[in-house]
Amino acid sequence: MWRRVLLVLVLCCLPQAAEAEPRHRIASLNLCTDQLVLMLANPENIVGLSPMARDCQNAVLCQQARAVPVLRVSAEAVVAHNPDIVLGGTYTARVAMQVARTLGLPVVALRPAEKLDDIPTQIMSVAEAIGEPERGKQLVAAFRARLAEISVTNPTGPVAAIYAANGFVTQAGSLPDDVLRHAGFQNYTARKGAGHMSRLPLEVLIAHPPDLLILDRSGQGYSIAQAMLDNPVLQKNFPDAHKADIPARLWLCGLPQTLDAIARLKINRAALDALQ
Repeated sequence: MWRRVLLVLVLCCLPQAAEAEPRHRIASLNLCTDQLVLMLANPENIVGLSPMARDCQNAVLCQQARAVPVLRVSAEAVVAHNPDIVLGGTYTARVAMQVARTLGLPVVALRPAEKLDDIPTQIMSVAEAIGEPERGKQLVAAFRARLAEISVTNPTGPVAAIYAANGFVTQAGSLPDDVLRHAGFQNYTARKGAGHMSRLPLEVLIAHPPDLLILDRSGQGYSIAQAMLDNPVLQKNFPDAHKADIPARLWLCGLPQTLDAIARLKINRAALDALQ
């Protein structure tokens, strides 16, 4: 009888031991999983990240990504690189990820983070999937400690509008919206009842100005869409204390570095308070 009990215990423990072993051929097909993999995996265990991982306009770890291979976000690339796990997003590289599933590979698909509380969950999802749970726990602990240190919520705080190319403004219930809340701001679109990433005409923004205009810059070049952020009218109506530049890469993905956006916005909040 005791031998049977021992055999059952061994068999129950085997899958957990296997899951804890690091994966040695990790492929990522999404900018957000790219950066989590860079923070959690050994470089030699990464067979490829998406090309966006090296784009410094969109990736906070672009320099670190240059030390590992990149792969095309395609089913052919997945098959050619022979990974033992594939990570991506729920809305990107669907064909490539489905092919990976067909091949019997473990596949992790992360939804876009909608609030800061999603970040620890996503860190651990990736950490456990690639066999690095202890690194994940350390990263989560550091994230939570820093968030607790810098977070300052104020339901009646100053109003901020996140203004992006083509006049899009960030909706309530998104990751940037949660960043604003933890920096002590109210989101302009929540107060104005704007819809999901609604476009805000320049005239409306000038007629009903927020306390802080946040220019959400992403991408390179001088497109007409991006040129809106440097419109002379904005420069005239929003002096330095009422304007901030936050690179979109800080909140495109839910990462520990997203907290840098809170730290920067708290400086802007202090500058506004000094005017009163």
